[in-house]
Amino acid sequence: MADDKLKEKLVEYVEDAHAMEQSVSTMLESMISTTDDPEIRSMLEHHKQETEEHERRLRERLDALGAGTSTRKQAQTIATALMKGVGDMARTDKPGKNARDGFVTEHMEIAAYELLERLAKKAGDPETAEVARQNRADEQAMARKIDSNG
Repeated sequence: MADDKLKEKLVEYVEDAHAMEQSVSTMLESMISTTDDPEIRSMLEHHKQETEEHERRLRERLDALGAGTSTRKQAQTIATALMKGVGDMARTDKPGKNARDGFVTEHMEIAAYELLERLAKKAGDPETAEVARQNRADEQAMARKIDSNG
């Protein structure tokens, strides 16, 4: 592993990605609960399972790096996701806005994992780089699914 500052930055990025996945999981629950289309609901449920796997992988990397999850980051992202859930209940165009929100979220996750992979490589952490690649591949597949349903 590279110098301490680089390792600290890597831990911060992994914590951010972990909190992001927790937020996405909460948002997916909201989207699932407001989706009537069985095909879309199934797609969202499958992605929620992937999201839980992403979170587990990131948690394992944090453990391996000697860090825990960030309670502050988790609280901030979960609060944001819960507010989105409240908004979802009041929407009149749920399918369209859910698709928009999902598309934006997937691309944010793709970008986060691209940056995490680059930093992990620079820090000499091939295991974290591989987790970032695996998670990004799932996010890219989901973004394509959302795009094809538009």
